Amino acid sequence: MDKLWGDRVVKLRAENAERGQLFDEGNYAMFIHWGLYSLLGNEVDGKTYYGIGEWIMNPRMAGIPVEKYKQLAGQFNPTNFDAKAIARIAKDAGMKYIVITAKHHDGFAMYDSKACDFNIVDAMPWKKDPMKELATACREAGLGFGFYYSHNQDWTFPGGNGGPKIDEDGNPATFDDYFVKKCVPQVNEITTEYGPIELVWFDTPGNMPKEYVQQLVDLVHKNQPRALVSGRAGHGLGDYQTLGDMEVPRENIEGMWESVDTTNDSWAYAWYDEYWKSPKEILHRLIACVGRGGTYMLNIGPRGDGSVPDRAVQTLTTAGEWIRRYPQVVYNTDASPWQHALPWGDVTRKDNTLFLCVFDWPSSGKLYLPNLNTKVQSAKLLTGHDSIPVSTTVQRNWVVIDLPPQAPEQLASVIQVDLESEPIVDPVWALDPNQETEVLAEFAEVEKAKQSRKRWMEKFGEWKAVVHAHGFEKGGKASWEIDVHQPGEYNVSLTYAGTGRLVWRVEIEGGEKIQNQQNSSHNYQTFPIGWVHFPEAGRYTVSARCIDGDIPSASLKAIHFEPIE
Repeated sequence: MDKLWGDRVVKLRAENAERGQLFDEGNYAMFIHWGLYSLLGNEVDGKTYYGIGEWIMNPRMAGIPVEKYKQLAGQFNPTNFDAKAIARIAKDAGMKYIVITAKHHDGFAMYDSKACDFNIVDAMPWKKDPMKELATACREAGLGFGFYYSHNQDWTFPGGNGGPKIDEDGNPATFDDYFVKKCVPQVNEITTEYGPIELVWFDTPGNMPKEYVQQLVDLVHKNQPRALVSGRAGHGLGDYQTLGDMEVPRENIEGMWESVDTTNDSWAYAWYDEYWKSPKEILHRLIACVGRGGTYMLNIGPRGDGSVPDRAVQTLTTAGEWIRRYPQVVYNTDASPWQHALPWGDVTRKDNTLFLCVFDWPSSGKLYLPNLNTKVQSAKLLTGHDSIPVSTTVQRNWVVIDLPPQAPEQLASVIQVDLESEPIVDPVWALDPNQETEVLAEFAEVEKAKQSRKRWMEKFGEWKAVVHAHGFEKGGKASWEIDVHQPGEYNVSLTYAGTGRLVWRVEIEGGEKIQNQQNSSHNYQTFPIGWVHFPEAGRYTVSARCIDGDIPSASLKAIHFEPIE
């Protein structure tokens, strides 16, 4: 999929670009996958296909023949589509712009296209252009508007990648036929007929030649000088970096970038998919993206009739109510100076002000900020429009904040910390004295072992990813530098996958070693290894290695430290 999604790019930066202000400062957007495939909802001829619904006609899903799929247009009658309601949902959620599928890989245009009659006006009884309505509704609501367009894949037009190899007259069809007759004209249509466009989101360039991508990018910039082009245009020609599907990064990323995610598991509507992200999870993932320096675009999949599932609306709206109380945390903010999440939550920043988003309220009444080397001017616990001053002390470069016993917010509480100057932080991983600290293998130094990204699908198109330590040779290990504020006993666990029973050893350099045998499975699970003792505060190097069992199968995801009270 990395090849299909295209090269990542770090190109456009806010400080040298007039374009992209809403993208760079808004930090939160709505993605919408809606098309002819939504009518099926992942059920074809009485059989349910599990996975992302927009790929339903693909041979890896239902394998619907082109002509049979085209006939569905006669049944597509989305009378419950309400552009103003969708714009209101996005606005209530706290989102700043909407990007919707103008044409996905199935080739069906969700707007009135003159370039191809396989579109929502010409091929079906509804005879309306919903994109006109949504563009207008977005402008009226003060939201930006943009289009998704599958520029390489087209499974129903002759010559498109994955499409028919011959035209309707039986003549051989080439990619040039598709590109010239359909792709370029349609990109011209969506960038000239719908008012100001915030973004054109190309997808899956695959092996599309660079000159073709450049022509499309130039066309977008010519017709919409202030619009951005997604990082998935291909060949590094997009204006910003787009991460993999459903990927929320663990470490700060330079430049302008976005994470694309969905409210449940499927992008397009799937009748069975009721595994919704809770409001707290939405906020956690949003703030993680903003805290790493990026933008979060979260998808909904309307039904075939145009309506939006109630549970998607509920979760988005509840999260949006929190954002309305604390907009300063999300909008026009910068990345966390710690460069990664902290055990209790995450941090965003605006100049010399830090916003601490506490998802796990400390039962001890003390919140720890490790290795902050800038003096605190003041700190206050925010309660909507009000605030409560809280006291801070400094202990060995750690700022300790005294808090009330109860969190003021159910989803996430916010502490504003104003500093005397720009924050200077040592981002070394530090063990929280209150709760478990998870340190990913992504942050390890490996010796006689490998460290790489692994990506897999739980269901078709439901992507998961991890940076893991693996390929342990004799003496091979993954090591982390750890800062310990509170000496004492800590329970150590490892999250790993593998085959059969594995023996792991955890060692403190210059200190004790522990090892244990535990079972393993193909998916990642967490197993205890044992207690270790840190005799005094300070820096330690801790390593983990697989020493027995099916060592080639061992895949280490994380190490965990839980203080023993």
